[in-house]
Amino acid sequence: MARVFVTGGARSGKSSYAERLASLMGPRVLYLATATAGDDEMQERIQRHRAQRPSEWATIEAPLAPARALAASTEPYDVVLFEDLTLLLSNLLLADERHAEGRTVEEIHAVIQRAPDLVIVSNEVGMGLVPEYPIGRLFRDAMGRVNQRAAELCDEAYFVVAGLPLRLK
Repeated sequence: MARVFVTGGARSGKSSYAERLASLMGPRVLYLATATAGDDEMQERIQRHRAQRPSEWATIEAPLAPARALAASTEPYDVVLFEDLTLLLSNLLLADERHAEGRTVEEIHAVIQRAPDLVIVSNEVGMGLVPEYPIGRLFRDAMGRVNQRAAELCDEAYFVVAGLPLRLK
């Protein structure tokens, strides 16, 4: 069983890299999506992501409880591409989840237990400016801790910059 963590900044190429990894890990890929289309721009982003994935990949959209959705799925799969932790944490925070960080880590653990092979995608958000607002700082700090935990739980970890993956472990 392979567990791979892929992180990077916005538009770094992390999603494309994670998709390539997943396709190499097995023919039946299950895309476990946490994005929600709250506006037209986000709907367009989701559509672009769908269009670049192979049509034979199954998709489960689960913005708040991906592990439960995965457990309920009857789709056959060899590998799960879990994208992404950043949106999961954000969704839980916006849903006023009191323990959003802990819930996100619990979701990671539960998905790891269910997936034969797994690629987890997350944004690196701690390399920019300190957010001006308390919720932004809360999110940035929690995301950093979630990413540390995810990387620790995985066998391999990559940081993607300008489309180039740097192996961290």
